[in-house]
Amino acid sequence: MTSEDPAVLWFRRDLRLGDHAALHDAAERTDTVLALYVLDEKLLAPSGAPRLAFMYGCLRALDEQLGGRLLVLTGDPVTIVPRVAEAIGAASVHISADTGPYGHRRDRDVADALRERGAELVETGSPYAITPGRVTKGDGDPYRVFTPFYRAWKEHGYPSPADTKKSTVDWIDPATLPAKLRGERIPDDPDLGEMRLPEPGEKAALKLWRDFLDEYLTDYDGDRDRPDRPGTTRISPYLRWGCVHPRTLLADLAGRTGSGAESLRGEIAWREFHADVLWHWPKAARKNFDTRFDAMKHDTGKEAQRLFEAWCDGRTGYPIVDAGMRQLLAEGWMHNRVRMVVASFLVKDLHLPWWWGARHFMNQLVDGDLASNQLNWQWVAGSGTDAAPYFRIFNPTTQGEKFDPNGDYVRRYVPELRSLQGKSVHQPWKRGNDAPADYPRPLVEHAQERQVSLERYGAVTGKPRS
Repeated sequence: MTSEDPAVLWFRRDLRLGDHAALHDAAERTDTVLALYVLDEKLLAPSGAPRLAFMYGCLRALDEQLGGRLLVLTGDPVTIVPRVAEAIGAASVHISADTGPYGHRRDRDVADALRERGAELVETGSPYAITPGRVTKGDGDPYRVFTPFYRAWKEHGYPSPADTKKSTVDWIDPATLPAKLRGERIPDDPDLGEMRLPEPGEKAALKLWRDFLDEYLTDYDGDRDRPDRPGTTRISPYLRWGCVHPRTLLADLAGRTGSGAESLRGEIAWREFHADVLWHWPKAARKNFDTRFDAMKHDTGKEAQRLFEAWCDGRTGYPIVDAGMRQLLAEGWMHNRVRMVVASFLVKDLHLPWWWGARHFMNQLVDGDLASNQLNWQWVAGSGTDAAPYFRIFNPTTQGEKFDPNGDYVRRYVPELRSLQGKSVHQPWKRGNDAPADYPRPLVEHAQERQVSLERYGAVTGKPRS
C-alpha cells in the first residue's frame, strides 16, 4: 500500500531511471515523486570543465527522460533538500548512498535537518554493486589488499538489478511549486575548446555497453592493455555519474565464462575495492595510505614546476607518455594502461608528488572519481594498498613498444611523429639528425632516474633495491 504523501528522489551519482534502487523504493511508498538535483557549490568548485560539461549533459538527458520535470537548484543541500521536502509535504527523501568522505558527512547533516521537519532520509543502494563497508574479513576488519578482497567480494554476492521499468510514478511538475523553488536552467557547458566528450546520458551508456558486449568482450582480457585498439569498455564516465549501474553490467556478464568476462569482473571489483578503502580510510583521499611515504623526498622547486608543465602538455620527449597526456587534453579521458605509464613517469622519472598528478587528472578527466583516482595514483606511487610496489617503475619506452607495438596510438595523438614507421616511433631520438625537429628531446634519462627513485624508496622502506 502506498502513502498519500509525496516523496523526493534526490539524484546525485545516479543519473538514470533504469536499475535504480532508490527510485524503486520511493515508488513502493508513494505514487507521487519530485525529482531533484542540487548543484552543490562545494562539489562544483573543484570540478574540472570536462566533468562539469559531461554532468550537465547527463542532467539534460535525465530531464528529457522525466519529461522536463527535473527540479534543479543551486546551493547547500543541507538547506535546500529539507526546504523542498517541506514545500511539497514529503515524508521521505530517497537517495543512493554516498560513501565518499564529503558526501557521507553531507547526507548525515541533511538527515538531521529533515528529521527536525518530521521527514526521513532513506538510503537505498549505492553507486556500487556492494556498498563499501560490507565486504570484510572474518574478524570484521577491512581488506587492504585487492586479491583477497576480490575473492570475498565474489563470495559475498550482489543483488540483481532493480526492476524500475515497472516503477510508475507521477513526477511532480516543478512549475507547480512556489516561485522560489521552481528551479533553474541546467547551466550551459563550459568552453572545452576542441575537446570531444562522449555522448551523455543513460541511453548512450546502454548503447555503448551493448556494443562492447557484442564486439569486444571476447578479446577484452588481452586488448584492454592495448591503447592502439578499441578494446576497453569506455564505460567509466557513465559509471562515474550513474548513467548505468555496475549491477547492470555484472548481470549481463553473469553466465559468461571467457577470460574477457572474468577480467572485466575484476576491473569492476577494483573500482569497488578503492571505494571500500576510502570508506574505511577517508584520509587516503589526500594523504598517503602507507604513512611511511610521508617521508618520501619529492622535487618541488621551480625546475620541478617546469617539468610538471611539460608533463601536463605532453612534451616530455617520451612518445607513449606524451600521447597519453595529449589524449587527456583532447578527450578528457585516457586509456588505463597509459594512465599507469604517465603516472609512473611523473612520480618515478620526474620525482614529483603523486598528488600533483592526481589533482591534474581530477581537473581534466570526464570520469574523475575521487576513490579510483587517488588510490590508483597511490598504487603507482607505492604509497597505497599494494603489498610490495616500491620497486615497480615502468620503463616508458618498453611499455610503448609492448602495448603499442606498431606505434599507431602514438601517431594518433602526437602528429610530429607520424613520419616514423612502426615501433621506431617510441625512440625518435635514435634517428639522430633525422629525428623530427619539432618533437622535444627526452626531459630526463630513464635509467638514471630509475636509480634515483629506487634509492629514495629504499630510504623510506628500508629495502634498498637495484
